[in-house]
Amino acid sequence: MKRFVLASAVALILCVFSSQTSYAQIQVGVRGGANWAFASKPDFLGSLTPTLHPSPGPTGAIFLDIPLNERVSFRPEIAYVQKGFVVKEGMDLNLGGFTLPLGARIAYQSQNLEIPLLFKVNMTDGPVQPYLIAGPAVGYAMDGRVRTRATALISTKPIDVDVNYGDMLNRWDISAVGGLGVSMDAGVGKLFVEGRYTHGFSRQVQVPVVNINARNRGVAVSVGYSFPIGGY
Repeated sequence: MKRFVLASAVALILCVFSSQTSYAQIQVGVRGGANWAFASKPDFLGSLTPTLHPSPGPTGAIFLDIPLNERVSFRPEIAYVQKGFVVKEGMDLNLGGFTLPLGARIAYQSQNLEIPLLFKVNMTDGPVQPYLIAGPAVGYAMDGRVRTRATALISTKPIDVDVNYGDMLNRWDISAVGGLGVSMDAGVGKLFVEGRYTHGFSRQVQVPVVNINARNRGVAVSVGYSFPIGGY
């Protein structure tokens, strides 16, 4: 893990220096939006476990856009993203002609610092530019919680329990990111809308003997703005 982070940092430094001969200006930008996080369900558990539903949460980042040629740029980010999943369970209680629905909603939410190292490819020229993004990302869960809420005729106040990361729960997450976006000229910079999918490769639950194949997934939509900070 440390070697991966070091290699990523070296790649970032090399790309920054190589941008001295780039075709356009380096841009700095911000983005913010929503992430619908979920987790893969281990196949061997089948119907023994409940369905894992997406857990909506915020995401945001600051980034550089470093041109490598006329169409391709390197886009390192420092991002915040909420990951996790939701379990919903319910039943109907028959009270002599009156049915009372009972249920519970349990949400696992983790607050993550993530560093995506993306490549951006502009598909066309002009004031409106659709583009592709793709690359690896490394993430670290700063903290997490399990939020439980019961429902009947009314919903109860949520109960939060902090997650203790340790031998069983993995803080680190290596993932791949891919997405589509469209940017347009707006003043001195560019306004953009972007959608992306994140596919985690790291097992999030480490249990001795049993191989639990639970990995993070996520679909995010963001709006952002970038502007030039220099030209060469």
